[in-house]
Amino acid sequence: MARGLTLGAFVPQGWRMDLADVPDSIEKYETMSRCATEAERAGFDSVWVYDHFHTRPTAEPEATFECWTSMAALARDTTSIRLGQLVTCNGYRPPSLLAKMASCVDVLSHGRLILGIGAGWYQEEFEAYGYEYPETPDRLRMLREAVQVVKAMWTQERAEFEGRFYQVRGAINEPKPVQKPHPPIWIGGGGEKVTLKLVAQFGDACNLNAEVDTVRHKLEVLRGHCETVGRDYDTVLKTMEFYAIHGDSKEVARVVADTARRTGLDEAAVRAWYPAIGDADHLAGLIQSYVEAGMEYVVVNLPNAFEVGVLSRFAEEVFPRLGLTLEPKPA
Repeated sequence: MARGLTLGAFVPQGWRMDLADVPDSIEKYETMSRCATEAERAGFDSVWVYDHFHTRPTAEPEATFECWTSMAALARDTTSIRLGQLVTCNGYRPPSLLAKMASCVDVLSHGRLILGIGAGWYQEEFEAYGYEYPETPDRLRMLREAVQVVKAMWTQERAEFEGRFYQVRGAINEPKPVQKPHPPIWIGGGGEKVTLKLVAQFGDACNLNAEVDTVRHKLEVLRGHCETVGRDYDTVLKTMEFYAIHGDSKEVARVVADTARRTGLDEAAVRAWYPAIGDADHLAGLIQSYVEAGMEYVVVNLPNAFEVGVLSRFAEEVFPRLGLTLEPKPA
């Protein structure tokens, strides 16, 4: 199943201190919403948020908008762009509840939801909110069951599932999602023995965040899992996150310094946090190297996306260099 390259974009949500300079909580959300509509007009396929409660790199008393309430709001603030999370933390909500929430958002958005899901990793956040933080093998077992619960809730009239960690017994989930058979499920993480096998068994997409050579290796592992379970490898969408600073050397220096001030990181650490740095030719070349490694869908994170026009400029300058035709959408 040949696919062309597709690009999405993160919107500022507060998690990386990207709303710290916006003074009012209402204006912080309106900035988030404005960026989503800007991305929509610019021709991005999707907008994305994280599922986190505390800021990074340290937990500060700064706004971080909750993932799924933000999904519902953005579903109504936008009209055509797809909406996703990279990724929903399975440990923060029972999967039956998550399935219900996701169904409602798919209806609210008229069928534009993507469900990103992962096992969760941010132990400090789990403990701050009073959630148990199981050992990694159990978190992955829980993820395996959760994906099956979600699919049952989305597709069965009265959902049934009996697992070690989760059970649903005749659960009615109405309204069902608009998308059939269900919204796409992106499973985050590159664990070779468990996570990528889960993708092969249950996922519509993998989601990775790694260097090019590592991505190439992980995709070969995924191919092997697909062969083992009898899945056509080409039916799995290969996706990744792309942390970038876009501009000439002067612009890059400004963005790095500004991001360092907001986050408390030194400038070297900011550059490590956003390793794809440079002008449109350079960034397009980096993205193309991932495409050659097997990637099909790239979600771009720009630390200054909250600035008016930043997402639009990325689309205008980078998309054509990747052979993408700009298809701006109406507001």
